[in-house]
Amino acid sequence: MPHVRLALSQFRPTKGEYSENVSRIGAVVSQAAQLEAKPDLVVFPETATSGYFVEGGVKELAVSAGTLARDLAAAYQGPQIDVTVGFYERFQNHIYNSALYVTLGSTKPEVRHVHRKVFLPTYGVFDEERFVDRGQDGVRAFETGWGGKAAILICEDAWHSLAATVAALEGAQLLIVPSASPARGLGEELPASVTRWERIVQGIAEEHGVFVALANLVGFEGGKGFPGASVVIDPTGKIIARGPLFEEALLTVELDLDSLTTARSDSPLLSDLQSALPVLTKSLSGDRHSQKVKFDPATNGAPADAARRTPHVDVVTRPEPEEDPLRIDAELTRKWLVSFLKDEVVRRRGFKKGVVGLSGGVDSALTAFLAAEALGKENVIGVRMPYRTSSPDSIEHAQLVIDQLGIQSLTIDISAAVDGYLKQIANVDPHRVGNIMARERMIVLFDLSALHKALPLGTSNKSERLLGYFTWHGDDAPPVNPLGDLFKTQVWELARHVGVPEEIVAKPATADLIKGQTDEGDLGVSYAVADRVLYHLIRGEEPKGFSKEEVEIVRTRLDSTHWKRRLPTVAVVSQTAIGEFYLRPVDY
Repeated sequence: MPHVRLALSQFRPTKGEYSENVSRIGAVVSQAAQLEAKPDLVVFPETATSGYFVEGGVKELAVSAGTLARDLAAAYQGPQIDVTVGFYERFQNHIYNSALYVTLGSTKPEVRHVHRKVFLPTYGVFDEERFVDRGQDGVRAFETGWGGKAAILICEDAWHSLAATVAALEGAQLLIVPSASPARGLGEELPASVTRWERIVQGIAEEHGVFVALANLVGFEGGKGFPGASVVIDPTGKIIARGPLFEEALLTVELDLDSLTTARSDSPLLSDLQSALPVLTKSLSGDRHSQKVKFDPATNGAPADAARRTPHVDVVTRPEPEEDPLRIDAELTRKWLVSFLKDEVVRRRGFKKGVVGLSGGVDSALTAFLAAEALGKENVIGVRMPYRTSSPDSIEHAQLVIDQLGIQSLTIDISAAVDGYLKQIANVDPHRVGNIMARERMIVLFDLSALHKALPLGTSNKSERLLGYFTWHGDDAPPVNPLGDLFKTQVWELARHVGVPEEIVAKPATADLIKGQTDEGDLGVSYAVADRVLYHLIRGEEPKGFSKEEVEIVRTRLDSTHWKRRLPTVAVVSQTAIGEFYLRPVDY
């Protein structure tokens, strides 16, 4: 048993389709078993049989461990192999987020262990504790089919140092970490959350002298992207294998278990812990919490006043230069958003085409560029929808995008439709006319969606959405929006990176609903200021370095437009109210 061959599957489940996912898992295991160097163990991510964000759907998708073992055995034909699969489990009338460890390939599947997730994140984008129960069996090491000992920590279990410590003390040589952790944060080359994950599992491996295998989902669920980037860490904390970003892959690596001995000898932290454990556990008993620490009185050494005084020590303060919090890795962002469009438009919703309203501005141009890469230029329809007062630049700049990308295009003049309505009402003001135009354009896009079977793609950025600078059920209406979490200044940066014509990027931002209108003129503050003030306000921080007037302009718009970022408020009169009790994500 000196060497163990390991395979990590970066798996993209079909949301809510247990049978289909188990069949695909079996196919991946079969593929792995046919490799020239057959793996001893194939690890799949958390909730691989269903997708992660299924909310109340767990009741429909949860199966017993025995059921999953049976179904995996039926889906796999090949030599003996160990498999770890994350799934929603039914066990003794409870539902858990679990991981099954099973040996397949013999006459009957042998279930060697089931780990039930102990730490259930219920914050931010997570709401696990509402839908599943906390595992009550803790963390255990167990015997594997390849002769060694392993333990399983599911996602957040690994973020708590005690769980990994228990696994190591139980004799685990390999810690398996199935994860469904969405990517967050635009770091350098890797999402910030991926970098943090790597730091955590490297610390676990190095501290305890164990191998760690982190297998993460890929794909998007309701806009939240699972990044893949699975890693294997050796017992010195070194990354020895890493999977690609946002792509399905089978990552294989050979583990030299003899290196555990060398690592633990060079850094005997685990043996130190085993020796010190009786001392440490005394603190957990609670019997001595009220006792003060005892110590001996001063009886030796020289008094301080007899010693030679040390020279004055200079105090040096060198704060790290502050980085721009809105700086992005443009290439990572491009890849992220292209993957998002591929998943949300094609895989999740079953569309091949996308339709984009091209205003001549940078937001719609960037959406078109991303869509052309994600869907193919032949599958993107750019629609110009001028009104009689629209700027000629808007028409020309939209055509620049159409020509550069080579996408299909349509021009629908909305003047007659808007004016036909305006003739029937009185006291029309420019603001209302602008809203009518924005909503008419959405009527056009959604009708063309039905005609061409092309999903409308959103173009509103995060700054507009937070400032309420959009028409409700108008320009923020499309069901899929790649830019909605990018500030305007980040949109400009990404647009330049992907090649949007400079005359579009550099011109003043305008909704072009009123002649001479500009965004910054309407808002009373520049995007360069607004974006940075917003960055701090939505984190609960007080912005510094800005005038009081600038902060109040942004704060007032942010606080007064929460309603525009929500669906209509519905009176709750039953115990099955949609979105309150009956909870299903948009893609399930």
